[in-house]
Amino acid sequence: MGKPLMNTWEVELDQTSDVWEAPPERGKALLGWNGVVIWDKDVDPVDFTAAYLEKAKAESCGQCFPCRYGTGRLDSIMKKICAGQGSEKDMDRICELVVQISSSARCDIGRSLAKPVLDMMGQYRDDFLAVAKGERKVKKGSYQALVTAPCMNACPSNVDIPLYLEGIRLRRWNRALAAVRNDCLMAGTIGRVCVRPCESNCRRGQLDESLSIRHLKRFLADNELASGKDPQFDRLPEKSERVAIVGAGPAGLSCAFYLGRQGYKCTIFEAQEGPGGMAAYGIPSYRLPREILAYESSLVEKVGGEIKYGVRIGKDLSVEDLTAQGYRAVFLAMGAPAASSMRCEGEDAGYENFMTGVDFLAEASRGKKPLEGKTMLVIGGGNVAMDCVRTARRLGFDDVNLLYRRTEAEMPADLQEIREAKEEGVNFNFLMAPTKVVAENGKVVGLECQRMELGEPDASGRRRPVPMKGSEFIFKCDAIIPAVGQVCEVDAVLSDKDSVTKWKTLIVDEVMFQSSQKNVFGGGDCVTGPFTLIAALAAGKRSARFIDRYLQEGYCRIGDRYLLRQLMNEVGVFDSEEEFAYPGLSEKAHPVALFPDSRIDGFEEVEKGFTPAQAVKEAARCLRCYRIVMKAI
Repeated sequence: MGKPLMNTWEVELDQTSDVWEAPPERGKALLGWNGVVIWDKDVDPVDFTAAYLEKAKAESCGQCFPCRYGTGRLDSIMKKICAGQGSEKDMDRICELVVQISSSARCDIGRSLAKPVLDMMGQYRDDFLAVAKGERKVKKGSYQALVTAPCMNACPSNVDIPLYLEGIRLRRWNRALAAVRNDCLMAGTIGRVCVRPCESNCRRGQLDESLSIRHLKRFLADNELASGKDPQFDRLPEKSERVAIVGAGPAGLSCAFYLGRQGYKCTIFEAQEGPGGMAAYGIPSYRLPREILAYESSLVEKVGGEIKYGVRIGKDLSVEDLTAQGYRAVFLAMGAPAASSMRCEGEDAGYENFMTGVDFLAEASRGKKPLEGKTMLVIGGGNVAMDCVRTARRLGFDDVNLLYRRTEAEMPADLQEIREAKEEGVNFNFLMAPTKVVAENGKVVGLECQRMELGEPDASGRRRPVPMKGSEFIFKCDAIIPAVGQVCEVDAVLSDKDSVTKWKTLIVDEVMFQSSQKNVFGGGDCVTGPFTLIAALAAGKRSARFIDRYLQEGYCRIGDRYLLRQLMNEVGVFDSEEEFAYPGLSEKAHPVALFPDSRIDGFEEVEKGFTPAQAVKEAARCLRCYRIVMKAI
């Protein structure tokens, strides 16, 4: 099941006895759900198989008889063989059992056993016989195992999705939410605005429809809030080292939370008056209510963190000042706060009723109506542009128009956002690009545009828009908002310009998030450029791990488990061409949403959450697609 590992690694099974050179992260050998590859002849295939079956037994949830009983029997028989007390019949029994378990188990821990075990026992039958008869002893090895699933692998933070869905199915709300927060601090936030890569990698979608994973995460967070319970988190004894974090956006909050659980005292320095970064000042409250964001930001304080507002690092304090004040490490997470230029004449002239999308959304989030008029033009095709047009409708603009230089098929915005914008009366205008802001008496009255046609694909893989000569025209309007992207400003914070790219992003090690200044780390949009909220949360969590190692050991190092996780992220687990049979089809649950006509009357949240009964029913659709990969190290 899943993407064939053998094909990905370009190694044939009949060559596994040879010695191969492999990248360090792949170790000496790999054993997974779709086969085995051995690069080092010192790896004992019998011991390797025994370790794999022992891990399968440990990971069996015990809820179905074939896996609960079968993995136990497999482990017992393998131990008998490894002790030199087995026989050829024991080997045959193992082969029979893995086939039976794979054909009848409820989840993929059991269903994926047959292929790797049969491959091992077929390729190395003589080795198994020699050990079983006591003719040679097993050579013990060291192994690193990882349990993954297509949805987990697709999630930037590798949240254990099947685990918390199982918790919901069993109505163990607290355990399920704890499983989410092991890898994702802001369950209620991400449960509303995540771009859902997990859902596009859900195997259930190949049967009927993928699970509503995002909404189930939101259900857990909303349920905790409704219960009035005060969450408590395990925390290691307090350490003496302090960490400074620049920016209280998702990456900064996540880093502070996971460092706090390790016992570190973290101080977040935030330039704005409240937490959340672009999640607060760039995502409208009809998508992400402010009380949800405020609550989840406050969880940092429960693990010993603090946030200081109105402090601009680079202006009020420098990174060097933070080091001088005793902070042993600094994590930069200031996001991408500035707007990109649309390279249009007149955009820098300071005309009235011209405002960037970043500034427009920030002012709207503060309860203001920053622009006036009836006809609004928004330029762009991403989620920020969608937020701008939908916010404009809520602020009283009757005629809201989106201009995009490509076609709808090339728009990077979330499909749900596009659909809901259309439902709310936004007009979409494609294959148009701005050339000049038209103003009278210092005030916007229109936008000169040029019609485009699509040419060959560019570096993004999308067809490049090409101007059509003589196609210029004036689009009359009262206000203009360019929302064509965001840029970083790391150069305003770091004096070491060698640590900053030409795009003003921070240069860090792509795995350990450490910059050339050993005590300075960074993650989120200020490293990647504008990206997803879940990716920023993941960067904060992973940075915390390496900051901890730096503070405790004096240097960063990458563990075998992390390397194996990275390898799986590269290889992939989901196979879009997989064909499999599974009994029963079911419809995906969708949350109730406000009617379009009533949405634009205010900033009330559009989507409502699941009831407990809906959540349990939806979680029960999970196929529990766990599978095990093991590396010999």
